[in-house]
Amino acid sequence: MDFTVRKHFPKGFLWGGASAANQLEGGWNEGGKGLSVADVYTFDSSLPKEKWLDQWLMMTHDQVKEAMNPDSKLYYPKRVGNDFYHHYKEDIRLFGEMGFKCYRMSIAWTRIFPRGDGAEPNEAGLAFYDSVFDECATYGIQPMVSLSHYEMPLTLGVEYGGWANRKLIDFYVKFATTCFKRYKDKVKYWLTFNEINCIKHHLFVSAGIVEENCENIEQKRWQSAHHQFVASALATKYCHEIIPDSKVGCMVSYQLLVP
Repeated sequence: MDFTVRKHFPKGFLWGGASAANQLEGGWNEGGKGLSVADVYTFDSSLPKEKWLDQWLMMTHDQVKEAMNPDSKLYYPKRVGNDFYHHYKEDIRLFGEMGFKCYRMSIAWTRIFPRGDGAEPNEAGLAFYDSVFDECATYGIQPMVSLSHYEMPLTLGVEYGGWANRKLIDFYVKFATTCFKRYKDKVKYWLTFNEINCIKHHLFVSAGIVEENCENIEQKRWQSAHHQFVASALATKYCHEIIPDSKVGCMVSYQLLVP
């Protein structure tokens, strides 16, 4: 067994950083974008800090209904982010100055298919990510793109019942293959789902299912997980067919614990 200590990282090692569309893009109602599950998260700073996470981990039907109200006065932080939508060029320039060779990001499903079930993709959304990838190329940064990072279309949750409905496999695969075909010359590294195992912990965030008064919750949890596994496998298959030299996989949530 070779216990040689490496003094240098291997040639081609990808240094970089990561973000997700729901964390930073903003522009939630621009360029034809639809509402995502992330756009529903409210924030009430008057609550004790230990209760802040509860505001989105245990979503209620009333919260979803209020978020769909165009006249709502509540604060939705995921709709704002840090306005990457308008400042991506200067942000990516800073990444280049930092020496990034890789930028892990996500494509907002609702920029490409605003409702998730549309027949045709939204060209404005596709063009936005074309510009983002072109900007990355300017600085020699390889994009590593997540297709689903806690930002599924809200419509698929409200009208279809979330990932417990097998129809979502087809909707997701259509979204994924649309991205593969559009960006096959710009993106080599793909992730089908971010933290796919977290569907066990937050059903609304991961699957678009409101747990309040939900019957057969455990059945829906594991049925949703199964559907995501099938969708991930199909997307992986099509990615290799459309982009033969691609690297594609699925990301899991894992925390290293050091006693």
